[in-house]
Order: sequence, then C-alpha cells, then structure tokens
Amino acid sequence: MSNHESVIRLNKYIAHCGVCNRKQAVELVKKGEILVNDKVETNPFLELNENDRVVYKGKLLVIEEKKVYILLNKPKDTQYTDIEGVKKPSVATLVKKTTEVKVFAANPLEESSAGLVVLTNDKEVIAKLSEVDRKMKSVYELQMDKVITEEELLSLKSQYCDSIPMITGINSIQDREFPTVGVEILKGTDTSIKSALKDKGYVVTRADRTSFMGLTKKDLKRGWSRHLTEKEVIFLKYFS
Repeated sequence: MSNHESVIRLNKYIAHCGVCNRKQAVELVKKGEILVNDKVETNPFLELNENDRVVYKGKLLVIEEKKVYILLNKPKDTQYTDIEGVKKPSVATLVKKTTEVKVFAANPLEESSAGLVVLTNDKEVIAKLSEVDRKMKSVYELQMDKVITEEELLSLKSQYCDSIPMITGINSIQDREFPTVGVEILKGTDTSIKSALKDKGYVVTRADRTSFMGLTKKDLKRGWSRHLTEKEVIFLKYFS
C-alpha cells in the first residue's frame, strides 16, 4: 500500500486503484475476493494503514499517483529547486501556487533563460519531451549582443534546416531596445540555439521561449503557472 492517505477504508482504496467503484468494491470484499496482508478480509470498511498489502486476483493493488501537468512562464535566472541563501523564488516555489504535487521540468530551459516550461510528475511525458532529436516546435525571442543582417539570418536558417537545432524560421524583431531575433525551431533546445549562434560569432544575452508545442503565454504573466487543459495534455502525450 502506497501513495495514498495514511488511513483509508478498504472499499475506497480498491476503487482508487481502478478495480471498480466503491459500491462494487463492497461486494467484492463481502464475497471474500480481497486479501489484506495475505488474509481474506470481509469487512469492506476496514481502515487500512500505510504498510497494509491489498491483493485482488493475485495482483497487489497500488493507487496510481494522480498525474499533474503544469505550464509555467519561467522568469530569467530562476533555479529549479530551492537553494539556501537564495532569496529569489525557485521554479519549485512558483508552481506551489498551482499544485502541491512535486513536478519536474520536461524539456527544461537553462536557468538563465526565461519562458514556457512544462512541469509534470508523468515520467513518460518527461522522457518523451526531453528527447533532443524529437520534433517539438518552439519559438524563442533572442536578445543579441549585436545586429544580425537579413543575409546572415537566411544563411543561418539554411545551415540549420536539417540538424540540431533545426531552424524553420528566423527573423529580426523591430522596435526593441537591443538587437532581437525571433527563432522557430522544430528540434533542439535553448542551449543548442545559443551554442549554434555562438559558433557564428553571436552571443545571446537573453533568451525567452514564447511558444512550446502550441502552448503560448496567453493570460500567463511572468512567474505564473496553470494546469494544462485536457486537450493540451492529450496532445502532449499522444501527438507530440
């Protein structure tokens, strides 16, 4: 028995394990089909303790941890975990406003980068979105140390059209205090983009992921987070 309250009634526990609903669980227990600590248990309202083992048809029943999917608009220079002596809130602290579940970043940004990050406790999604060579469209705004000409932008797109990062679009963004370019990639991370530009003699002084796999910053201020919708979760899990 794990991943549940320290005390829970047997019929509720069986239902939470996905075997059936609570009413049906009562009948299963009364029929003697449930073992608790290797003994038949016929009291459906027995209060279980943390270390009790519940078995049905030879299978140990364990409540699956509820999956949580969060979208965070991460501020620049924000660490992922709390560090003693650092006053600035970490990612872990910021998402506590949305969930108490411990979540981890999938396709994380560098600490120095800002923008959209998906956080979850779903290990399969984390592994999937962390694959560098997986096709996952992202859009970044990159503040540069100097101006990149239109000719150079076209050259960069051509050079990285079939590699990591895989650049599918790049252009100058006007009306900014510092030289800024918008970059759309199909593969890669903020790290790979910064590295590619550095190889060409350009330094990214600020990176901001404004779009990730169709997710945007709409109604999500810097430092804010929200739960993904059911539709967004389905897309992440099955269509990315």
